[in-house]
Amino acid sequence: MKGHTFREVIIFVVTLLLLAMPALLQAQGGEADPGPPPIGQPMVSEGTFAVQLAAALGLAETDDEVEAESRLGEAGIAPRNGWIADYPVTPDIIAELQLAVEDAAVSGRIALERDEALGRFDDVAAGLGLTVKPHSAGQTYEGAPPSCANYPNPAVIRSTYTAEGAPVVTYYCPPPDYYNSYAWVPSPFWWGAFWFPGFFILHDFDRVVHLHGKGVVIRNRFHDDRSRRVFRIDPVARFRGKTFAGIGVPDRRGHISTGVSGSERRIFNESGARRGSGGRSIDRPSRGGKVIKPFSGGGRRGGSSQGGGRGRR
Repeated sequence: MKGHTFREVIIFVVTLLLLAMPALLQAQGGEADPGPPPIGQPMVSEGTFAVQLAAALGLAETDDEVEAESRLGEAGIAPRNGWIADYPVTPDIIAELQLAVEDAAVSGRIALERDEALGRFDDVAAGLGLTVKPHSAGQTYEGAPPSCANYPNPAVIRSTYTAEGAPVVTYYCPPPDYYNSYAWVPSPFWWGAFWFPGFFILHDFDRVVHLHGKGVVIRNRFHDDRSRRVFRIDPVARFRGKTFAGIGVPDRRGHISTGVSGSERRIFNESGARRGSGGRSIDRPSRGGKVIKPFSGGGRRGGSSQGGGRGRR
């Protein structure tokens, strides 16, 4: 009887070890499941990402965002609408940059093999808290966001919005009171083992976030003091390939013109323009890439948030 019980215990223990083995191997390889993403996506500016990516790919060792963006652009590595230093790196931009890095390696524009280049790209993204894997196989885009009836932890999400403000980018349905403040971008991706058909991003944002102890401006509105105009990057129009051009766009004819010479640097990447949000706001923000007249007054405020999860693979 005792022998029989002992054998059952041994079988039970061995079974547990076999079940745990994939997780142990994954942890040993440094690929532990990061868990569900936070309610608010970590905010990383394109300029910050460009500085780290240029160094990782051996193109430039610099803290100057414009120089890093320029070196990457010369190698054909840029988001579809070019680099815009203060714009946030979102899942669709990760997908565009990943493809650009792959193309640059395959075509010999950078001195790295394809797999090495993509590995370094992934390391940069993960190091900045963007554990995003774009979905590419059989890519399909939905014109409308998924049903929000069963999004996770609605009470936690609602209280987070109330306490900390609306995050710039979130992968979960915003609470009803905030829903109309967001655009839906149908760019599918994985966050670890969690699948998302797209993400939500505020129609209009201009705020300062802190990354590694440094204040960084994140915005989609850009003010040109000389022309006294404000230019707005519409997130959905950007995803669809119709917006203003930044650094690294080989052909600007497919983008909206600002009417300002050298605007890819003068407006969208000028260092003096990134000294802070300045409390500027705009009147009735449009839903397209249009010029908007600025006015004096306070803008809406909000912060990033944490928590939540969606579906698993």
